[in-house]
Amino acid sequence: MIKAGIIGSTGYAGGELARLLLQRDDVEIVWYGSRSYVDQKYASIYQNMFRFVEDSCLDDNIEALAEEADVIFTATPQGFLASLLNDTILSKTKVIDLSADYRIKDVAVYEEWYKMVHKTPQYIKEAVYGLPEQNRESIKKARLIANPGCYPTCSILSIYPLLKEGLVEHDSIIIDAKSGTSGAGRGAKVDNLYCEVNENIKAYGVGVHRHTPEIEEQLSYGAGKPVTISFTPHLVPMNRGILITAYGTLKKGISEEQVRAAYENYYENERFVRVLEGDVTPQTKWVEGSNFVDVNFKMDKRTNRVVMMGAMDNLVKGAAGQAVQNMNLLFGLPEEKGLKLIPMFP
Repeated sequence: MIKAGIIGSTGYAGGELARLLLQRDDVEIVWYGSRSYVDQKYASIYQNMFRFVEDSCLDDNIEALAEEADVIFTATPQGFLASLLNDTILSKTKVIDLSADYRIKDVAVYEEWYKMVHKTPQYIKEAVYGLPEQNRESIKKARLIANPGCYPTCSILSIYPLLKEGLVEHDSIIIDAKSGTSGAGRGAKVDNLYCEVNENIKAYGVGVHRHTPEIEEQLSYGAGKPVTISFTPHLVPMNRGILITAYGTLKKGISEEQVRAAYENYYENERFVRVLEGDVTPQTKWVEGSNFVDVNFKMDKRTNRVVMMGAMDNLVKGAAGQAVQNMNLLFGLPEEKGLKLIPMFP
């Protein structure tokens, strides 16, 4: 039995973690952490948990939790874990962090984009970037996992094979991204009110979105050289889902068969990445509620560009599902355990 604790259990990602873990008979959630709802019944905050969870929310005492849990999930704002992590915690438990605190290897880049001082940069080098499709073997041996962001997960998986195989110019990548409102978190914000979001779509964080350096760093590993991207996210009036439409200039003489082969070879044995057939384009509806990422491409011979597309559920593969996938790897379990979720429809 794996004993798990969730710090930040009342946010959307934390709630999704609870939903996924409560369906398993090999995991016990021993700690529902929440700074805002200490001593309140968890099921009173998430009514869908009525008769599933009798526990009340506890505080954010991660040191006390480390004494009880085999694994701690921190679904918290940036800076939280970085301000508390220490050798004692890591000697007693494994930590899967859903924030950005340990995703970016250059602390100066993190501090520039997140506008805060990193309190424990000594753990950045040790942390493993938790994208199983790239770092599976390293994840298995880690004690600190930096769970990837939602936009980066979908962007990287949609683009990486073509950069890795040298089929697109590394300095030509443009990413147009769209996300449902749950990606902005559960906190009350005027921009996320129903009247602001409904019947509306808008770009935000143009040129300054914090996921930009994370995407660039991971794509650079694939390309073998520094990659700089143009990244523009958009907020769309739906609960869940991310859609990536990325553009890259093809290198001279690249055929459609080569591009198709790159995707199929790279993801041939990946359960959670589905390379779609023919001209079928990814849609958020066909991955909703699941841990799948659907990817495909379209050659634009007129402009000598390839359009790379991906769709996924931002709360599952983009957050909680990927965290559970990483937990499975950490404990030597089948990677798909607890994640055999058929996408919901309608």
